[in-house]
Amino acid sequence: MNDHHAFPFLREILLFLILAGILIPTLQRLRINQVLGFLAVGALLGPFGLGALALHTPWLSFLTFPAGPGISMLAEIGVLFLMFMIGLELSAARLWSMRRWVFGAGTAQVAASATLIGAALYLYGLPGQAAVILGLVLSLSSTAVVMQLMNQQHSTGTRLGQAAFAVLMLQDLAVVPILILIGALAKGAGDGNDALLLAAITLAKAAGAIAVIYLVGGRVVHPLFRAFARQRQPDVFMALVLLATFGIAALSAAAGLSMALGALIAGLLLAETEFKHEVELMVEPFKGLLMGLFFMTVGMTIDTGQILDAPLWLATFVLGLVLIKGIVVALLFRIGGLPWGRAVEGGLLLGQGGEFAFIVIGYAATSGVLDPALGARVMLAVGLSLFITPLLARLGTAIGDQLETRGDQLAAQHDHAALSAVRGQVIIAGFGRVGQQLGKLLTAQKIPFVAFETDARLVAQLRADGWPVWFGNAARPELLRRVHADEAPAIVLTMDQPLAALQAVHGIRREFPHVALFARSRDEKHARDLRLAGASVVVPETLEASLQLSSFVLGAMGLEERTIDAIVDRERALSAAAQLAPQPMAGPL
Repeated sequence: MNDHHAFPFLREILLFLILAGILIPTLQRLRINQVLGFLAVGALLGPFGLGALALHTPWLSFLTFPAGPGISMLAEIGVLFLMFMIGLELSAARLWSMRRWVFGAGTAQVAASATLIGAALYLYGLPGQAAVILGLVLSLSSTAVVMQLMNQQHSTGTRLGQAAFAVLMLQDLAVVPILILIGALAKGAGDGNDALLLAAITLAKAAGAIAVIYLVGGRVVHPLFRAFARQRQPDVFMALVLLATFGIAALSAAAGLSMALGALIAGLLLAETEFKHEVELMVEPFKGLLMGLFFMTVGMTIDTGQILDAPLWLATFVLGLVLIKGIVVALLFRIGGLPWGRAVEGGLLLGQGGEFAFIVIGYAATSGVLDPALGARVMLAVGLSLFITPLLARLGTAIGDQLETRGDQLAAQHDHAALSAVRGQVIIAGFGRVGQQLGKLLTAQKIPFVAFETDARLVAQLRADGWPVWFGNAARPELLRRVHADEAPAIVLTMDQPLAALQAVHGIRREFPHVALFARSRDEKHARDLRLAGASVVVPETLEASLQLSSFVLGAMGLEERTIDAIVDRERALSAAAQLAPQPMAGPL
């Protein structure tokens, strides 16, 4: 059909753009991982899905991707831009700032996982060469899927998020020697020492070629961008980005390396320049589209019919992969200082195969290093592991929270005996953001206090920072009696749950009728309820925020500070009087 068009593969490109325009907003609205969505659509509409029926049902050819050069072209473009964007993330400064995790935990994870997976496959009966290749490939996890899941969970800034990202960066770097190794094995005709010698020579030559490309590219790319960036023309800048990507990829292919490796080098080169952020901003609108292109073409290569042919083998393979990598990652994260709960969560999060498996296994199969049938089955297993990753992530979070909460409760409660020595101190019930701010002010004035918080994880963190915080509910009379609340100069309720605060006021006032009781309220109605329950002073959040904002506005309008203070004090007094005023009773219906 392409022969009728001057523009090659027009139908495939148009179909992809239509699908992307529908899929991207739909997946975002449904909160479905985009990587998995594109994989599924590629498998459904690819040569092993509905595309196989296109020969017998002509109208399906307009909605599917039958096998042919169009798919190969889309796949090549997708691979190049995926590798370029990954290289752009791997700046030397970023790697060095996280060197302990990247080169320590990351290297250990790849080495340990590759050894265990390769040994298991060899014992299963695979040839040594295939076991080595698959062990290395399957030790890598999916950067695209894991990072998207962590972004959705807002966990990229946590210790677990930083550790996972560091390991993923090392895995991305590990693709370079793996691709070179496969190229070396593809050229090896002999066995034993001859193959090892040839592999070593090829690796040395490839390392030299990469060094030359990197050094020469750095001396050309940076001045080129600096010269043309002065014109401040977005079209020229975009042309330079494409020239750098495809040009260095072509140089890499001319040196006997893969074009994907050249695209990665191009991204690394631009990551070291002052134009990195400008390139990121320019590529950002196309990022989702290019990622979708890659993963949709990956989905087209997955033969889902093999699930029916070998369901037990696939299930065992995926389970074994997740278990081996999960255990390795969990142990390394624990050794690195993460608590067991978060370490187990990290193990399950990184337990899947990675997108590089599709690139490397495809390269190995076409090079004759790996049996194509075995490669197709392994790629299907990797695809299945990607599909179950969101479920594994949720399971890891649940297990991690349970383990960490149990450990934090034990750690937070073990020192309760010290509470008996507390006398005459301010008691803060709830030590979130408001309680911590109050604690800082009291500490600055050298006023002793003791705080209680029901979030065991928060208690453990704050106690590690030296705060006098204990796990417990300050509404419980026995806990307050232990810290001699009757001798406290004040009890301050800062919890943000309205019902919990109201119950605490009732309980405290019943047991300790004469203690000064200050409370934070959500709004005016909540403030009135707390005052009626017995709170001495109630501070509504909405009132104080509006009064402070009003004072700034009045100051900007030129009013004197004394006049502003009088206005604010009057409004605050009117609010306090309204809290004390009796509410009108409901009339008859």
